[in-house]
Amino acid sequence: MKNKTLYFLLHSAMIAAIYVVLVLLFQPISVSYIQVRFAEALTILPFFTPAAIPGVTIGCLLGNIIAGCDILDIVFGTLATLLGAIGSYSLRRYKFLVPIPPIVANTIIIPWILRFAYGEAMSIPFMMLTVGIGEVISCGVIGIILLYCLKPYKKIFYIPGFAKEKNKYDIV
Repeated sequence: MKNKTLYFLLHSAMIAAIYVVLVLLFQPISVSYIQVRFAEALTILPFFTPAAIPGVTIGCLLGNIIAGCDILDIVFGTLATLLGAIGSYSLRRYKFLVPIPPIVANTIIIPWILRFAYGEAMSIPFMMLTVGIGEVISCGVIGIILLYCLKPYKKIFYIPGFAKEKNKYDIV
């Protein structure tokens, strides 16, 4: 039991740390109505482990706080990432659908944040288009590339004792 919890926390913490570093490294293109947040590519990691769900969520929360985002962005941007990660985990049986939930969640939620938190004057539909394009680039393209690059190393994501029984959908 202790090892399972320790592995889960370690995986989550490492994913959160990588997310924060990516947000800060690419901060100039991670915020505005035209944005590509490369850290969002990590929302495909629930394909490998459920520990990625709190990992990317906490990473997004910390990244937004450290980057000095508005409170609405901190709360609802993190919520969008959480919804996307949960959706990715629920679609893990279908490799090509894994990036769809974060793309949809962010495309719908982020433009409203930009309008009400930052006073962006562009229309909501236009910002949905621009944010959606950025999400397709970060999650759809870079995320799928990341998924295929990590697939040969999927055993590093294995958390001993986490799954009670193996089923035909287990990737390990």
